[in-house]
Amino acid sequence: MDNMTLIAIASIITAGLTIAIGGIGPALGEGRSVAAALTSLAQQPDAASTITRTLFVGLAMIESIAIYCFVVSMILIFANPFWNHAIAQAAGG
Repeated sequence: MDNMTLIAIASIITAGLTIAIGGIGPALGEGRSVAAALTSLAQQPDAASTITRTLFVGLAMIESIAIYCFVVSMILIFANPFWNHAIAQAAGG
């Protein structure tokens, strides 16, 4: 196998692991956040607007982690910074 093939294999495996692990964590965090918010709403219905607003801000912050993982995996697949190094090595320089 040449360097290009090894970089492609490593990039695909790393992108898959990034999406898998980066999707599980935020999903569990969002589930716990919503469960806690629903419990809080059941105990304090008068504070619904405050709880809901805080929940949405928290969910947006949690979801940003999954989006960052998605961006990293897309960079690894479509704009891998290691390709230029491998191409330069293959060209002899």
